[in-house]
Amino acid sequence: MAKVRHESAWYPLESGETVLDGLLRQGVPVPHACRAGACQSCLMRAVSGPVPEAAQVGLKDTLRARGYFLACACRPQEGTALEVAGAAELRVPARVVDLESLSADVLAVRLELEAPLDHRAGQYVTVVRADGLARSYSLASLPREGQLELHVRLVPGGAMSGWFARDVRPGERVHVQGPAGDCFYVPGQPEAPLLLAGTGTGLAPLYGILRDALESGHTGSIHLFHGARDPGGLYRVDALRALAERHPNFRYRPIVLAGGGGE
Repeated sequence: MAKVRHESAWYPLESGETVLDGLLRQGVPVPHACRAGACQSCLMRAVSGPVPEAAQVGLKDTLRARGYFLACACRPQEGTALEVAGAAELRVPARVVDLESLSADVLAVRLELEAPLDHRAGQYVTVVRADGLARSYSLASLPREGQLELHVRLVPGGAMSGWFARDVRPGERVHVQGPAGDCFYVPGQPEAPLLLAGTGTGLAPLYGILRDALESGHTGSIHLFHGARDPGGLYRVDALRALAERHPNFRYRPIVLAGGGGE
């Protein structure tokens, strides 16, 4: 049986159990979201003990070198002991400065950071609430704008999205972890064509990448396709059409499955 030490207490793990599942099963609050290793919200740091290689797949070299691993992907070998710590040092305090309804089920949340965060439009960050609840959101904003803009889909019964919609007011404090992700604009080939496509709040990173490319002087054709079930699922339509009018190389294509309103 493997065991994990967290905040001075040891917790046994069942055979094949991940660190995340084992700690949650025994009542230890650990920030997490996707449980699949994609969002990186369950990052922990190994203080001592062996970390399986699979638990560090996808992490930056700098994080691996400091002992960070994904708790949702970490299955310690039988008989091993792993002492872990949280990822508080990777989090930046922030406060909510604005909430804007973009559509019936999409809310724009703008955060002001209280410390520098090196990021690019199109990457994603994890928002961590005071009680440890964590969710990851793509960045629709540009670094120069000084705030992070997140597009939050309002999910019926959603813990984080419901909290933002019902309870959060400007001034609410959270922590931001990240950024992560390699989906962002890289200058150097201004004549190359760009194809951006997404549905729902998948527009968020594309909106940031598009504006980053245009501000960087991209001259190649840029096509952005945004899909939704019906016209009510489209948003930022006026802003995107205005960008298309100002930039001849940019074409915006809203697409809906029913109800018209697309192209």
